[in-house]
Amino acid sequence: MNALWSPTAADIADSPLDHFRRRTGQADYASLHGWSVRSPDEFWGALWDFAEIVGERGDVIAESLDRMPGTQWFPRARINFAENLLQRRDNAVALIYRDESGRRESTTFAELRERVACVAAHLRDLGIGPGDRVAGIVPNRIETVIAMLATTALGGVWSSCSADFGAAAIVDRFIQVEPKLLIGCDGYSYGGKWFDCSARLIEVAQRLPSVQTTLIIQAQNVDDAKATPRLRAFGTLLEHPTPFHGFVRLPFSAPLYVMFSSGTTGVPKCIVHGVGGTLLQNRKEHLLHCDLRADQRLLFFTTCGWMMWNWLVAALATGTTVCLYDGSPFHPDLGVLLRYTEEEDVDHLGISPGFLSNLAKNHYTPTDRHRLTRLRSILSTGSPLPAESFQWAYDNLAKVRLSSITGGTDIMGCFALGNPILPVYAGEIQSPGLGMALAFFDDDGAAIVRGKGELVCRRAFPSMPIGFLNDPDGARYRAAYFERFPGVWHHGDFGEFTQHGGVVIHGRSDAVLNRGGVRIGTAEIYRQVETIDEVLECIAIGRDVGADLEILLFVRLKGGVALDAALERRIKQTIRTGTSPRHVPDAILSVPDIPRTRSGKLVELAVRDIVNGRTVKNVGALANPEALDYFRDIAKS
Repeated sequence: MNALWSPTAADIADSPLDHFRRRTGQADYASLHGWSVRSPDEFWGALWDFAEIVGERGDVIAESLDRMPGTQWFPRARINFAENLLQRRDNAVALIYRDESGRRESTTFAELRERVACVAAHLRDLGIGPGDRVAGIVPNRIETVIAMLATTALGGVWSSCSADFGAAAIVDRFIQVEPKLLIGCDGYSYGGKWFDCSARLIEVAQRLPSVQTTLIIQAQNVDDAKATPRLRAFGTLLEHPTPFHGFVRLPFSAPLYVMFSSGTTGVPKCIVHGVGGTLLQNRKEHLLHCDLRADQRLLFFTTCGWMMWNWLVAALATGTTVCLYDGSPFHPDLGVLLRYTEEEDVDHLGISPGFLSNLAKNHYTPTDRHRLTRLRSILSTGSPLPAESFQWAYDNLAKVRLSSITGGTDIMGCFALGNPILPVYAGEIQSPGLGMALAFFDDDGAAIVRGKGELVCRRAFPSMPIGFLNDPDGARYRAAYFERFPGVWHHGDFGEFTQHGGVVIHGRSDAVLNRGGVRIGTAEIYRQVETIDEVLECIAIGRDVGADLEILLFVRLKGGVALDAALERRIKQTIRTGTSPRHVPDAILSVPDIPRTRSGKLVELAVRDIVNGRTVKNVGALANPEALDYFRDIAKS
C-alpha cells in the first residue's frame, strides 16, 4: 500500500516531535514510543520540561507505577490549568468566533487574560473557590471560554453541556454535579432557526437545589431585558474594579472537569478529570502529535457537550489561535466551515467522518470552490474514518496530513492519533500516542500481534479519570475500566494494529456483531456501504434470534431514492465483495432518520436495545430521540 502523504525531511527535522525525540536520545518514533511506555515516569517528566508546563513539578514523577488504578502522578506538584492556557499576553488573536449567520467576533491574548481576570474576580465575590463546581448550558462562544478559564483560575471545577440539551437531560447530569453557579444562555441558532432557552434555564436552575447564582449569556445581544436578580447577565462580569490576576495552584490530581458518558444506557456517569493529567495529555497531543505552533490557527467543529471542546480550547497553551464555531456545519450551505477555514487562514481543521461523507455524497468538491492554501492538517474523529474517505479527502479537499484520532471522554485525549514524522495510509490511524501502552487483547486477555481484539492500555497514564462522582469506594470506576481485564485499562473499542505500526478501529466492542462465533466490527460494514452514492448514512445492529443473531442494516437514503430490490442486491454485493459473506446483513431496511448523540455519533446501542424489545433508559441524551420511533415497529415484527 502506497502512502497518501509523507513528511519531507525538512518537515520532520523542524517538528517539535522530532526535537523531543532527539532530546531524549531515541533513534526513531518506534523506539521513542517504546521508551515512553517502558519508562513512563521518565517520559512524562521529560514531557513536562519540554512542554514548559507552568507550575511546581516537584521531585517525584510517579508513585505506585505498577498499580492500575492507583498510580499517583507528580504527587508534590502544584499547578493551575488557566495559568498554563493564559501564558501568552500579547496582542495576537487568541480566539475567533463565527456562527452560521456569518457573525464574527475575536479577542487577543492580552484582552482574554484581562477579561478572565475580571470574571474571576466576580466569581470570587460570588463565593467560587477551589473545588467549587460551575456548570454551563452553553453555546460555543468566547464568553464560554472566558467562564471556564475564570472558574479554573480560582481552582474551581468546570462542567458543561451544549445549549440544545433538554431540561431533563441537563438535570440528569447537573443534579449529580451539584454546581454552586449555573451559566446558561438566552438561546442559540441552528439550521437558520433561533431556539429560545431562557425559560428552560430558569426551570433548570429551580430544579438544581445547589445553585446559588444563575448567569445568562445573551447570544442575541439585544438588551438586558431577560436579566433579573435571579438571572444575571454574564456581560456585566467583564469589568471589575479589582480584577483577579492571580492563579490558585492545586495538586496535580485536583479536579478540573466533570465530563459525562453518553448516557444512552442509563443516567450519565460523571467522570472527574484532574488538572495536571488533562493539561499534560492535551499538551502532548497538541505540541507533539498535531504539530501545533504559536501563531497557527486551529478550528474543530464541536459543541460544549463533547470533550473535543475542552481539547480544542486547551490549544491556547501552545499560543495557537483557537477558532470557535456555533451552529450547523451545513448551514447556510455545505461550505460554511470551509469558508471559515479559507477566510480565517486556518492551519488545522477538525471535522468528523460524517462531514466528509456528506460532502462526497452531495458532490461538493472543495478544491473547485475554496483556496485552502494555509491548511497544514485535517483531523477527524467521532467514528472510524474509512479508507475511501481518506482517498476522497486527498482527491477533493487538500493534500495535507490527514490524522484520524481515537480516544474519548474517558481519557480526555487519544490512544492513537496523528504523527507529523510518519506517513499517512488510507484507513489507518498513524500511530499509538506517546506514553500510551496500547494493545489488543483476545477474550482470554492475551495480546494479539496480528488480528482484531479489545483495545486496552497496559500501563497507567496521567489523564486517567481521578474517579466518578458519587462513587465513594471507586467500585463503579473499577467496574467501568478494569473489570474485564484486572490491572489493565479496557476501553471498549474493537481494533487492530496494521503492518505499518498504525491502528484501525472497527467500532465499539459492545456493538460488535458476533455471528456464529465470528466477531464483526460494524465499521467494517459501514466502510463498504458508504461507497454507495444513494446511501447517506447507515447503522447495523444484531437482533437476537434464539441462541443466534441476525444482522439488520438500516439505511438513510438520498431524497427521492427508494430501497428497491436492485439497490438492496447492490448493497449486499458490495459488503460481500469488500469484506466476507458473514458480514452481509440478513435484512436491509430504509429509515428516514437514525438516532445520534448531541456530538453527532450514531447510537448503535440505543437502536439495538429498542429492536430487541429493551428500554432505552435515557433518550434525553439523544439529539433526535424521535428517530427511535422508526425502529419500534421492528421490535414487534
